[in-house]
Amino acid sequence: MSNSIVRGYRTISQHLNDLKKENFSLKLRIYFLEETFQHNFEDSGDNVLKKNIELKVEVESLKKELEEKQQLLDKALSTAESLSNQNEAELQCHLVERQEEISHMQEILETKVQLLQEEAELARGEAERMASLADSETQRCLALEREIEARLEENGGSDGLLNQEVLTDKDR
Repeated sequence: MSNSIVRGYRTISQHLNDLKKENFSLKLRIYFLEETFQHNFEDSGDNVLKKNIELKVEVESLKKELEEKQQLLDKALSTAESLSNQNEAELQCHLVERQEEISHMQEILETKVQLLQEEAELARGEAERMASLADSETQRCLALEREIEARLEENGGSDGLLNQEVLTDKDR
């Protein structure tokens, strides 16, 4: 048994030495990995910090640009509203002027129509008076012709002076 104990001891001792070597090797590996990671982190950390600063600066400049553009937009909107109100006021003014012109022209035309109606009424009255006068003159001429015919029949058509007088009356 002593032989087997020695052999067990050697096996365990060998196994323990193997584990110690493996442990040392793992510790070295961890050390180098940590060093590499820290080196990479420092380089990338600086880059990350620089990139972060650059992004913050860009964000601030974009905010500033956005504010400026918003102010320009507000200014343009107020200018557009002002122009729209001004144009609307001008259009309203022109509309009022045109309505006044139309009203004035309508009054003038109504006055002219009224004058023309009065003139037409006067002309109608004058025409009726003339027609009446012409009718009475026609009646008078017919009466004179009958009278001439009657006198001619009485005189037998011999009196030339009388005929001349009758013709003069007839012409009148």
